[in-house]
Amino acid sequence: METLLEIFEPIGVGLGAAAVVFLCIIGMLLSCISISGTWSVLAATIIAAAISGEHFPGVKTVVAFGVICVIVELAEFFSGYWGITKRGGSKEAGAAAVVGGLFGLVVGGFIPIGPLGNALGLLAGSFGLAFLVERERLKRSDRAVEIAMGAVFARIWVILLKITVTLGMIMFLVAGLVINPS
Repeated sequence: METLLEIFEPIGVGLGAAAVVFLCIIGMLLSCISISGTWSVLAATIIAAAISGEHFPGVKTVVAFGVICVIVELAEFFSGYWGITKRGGSKEAGAAAVVGGLFGLVVGGFIPIGPLGNALGLLAGSFGLAFLVERERLKRSDRAVEIAMGAVFARIWVILLKITVTLGMIMFLVAGLVINPS
């Protein structure tokens, strides 16, 4: 006679697998709108590791994905700063791009177009605050626009980075689960 645990185990594994698929899809969607979907894929990997036992993905994959998530977050946080200083802007404008991006991300959430508002707010905030700092420093709007656009381009580059990394993580996870089924 089967125990209750043995009866419900396939249901739990099925729900876990559904959660893995759901979190990977959500992760990809979030990355497309400049929200870190890598964390969602990390959560999917943790669930996959829990239901697979000693099989793939395992602790090494979970830790590697965690490190990747942190690196992507750091790249995003400093992208506005890098974009500004690469175009010859001041460190103050770079810092302003970071602060403006964070402020814009929050304020953009109030734009009634869903999470896309956050992404637009992030870009606008990075540009706006960096522009104001550079215009004050240079006393020239044209050069300030050029420098502030560096923050926008850097932020867009990070969105593409997030999409690529998230997709790569998902592909690695899926390939590992297909090659090494539990």
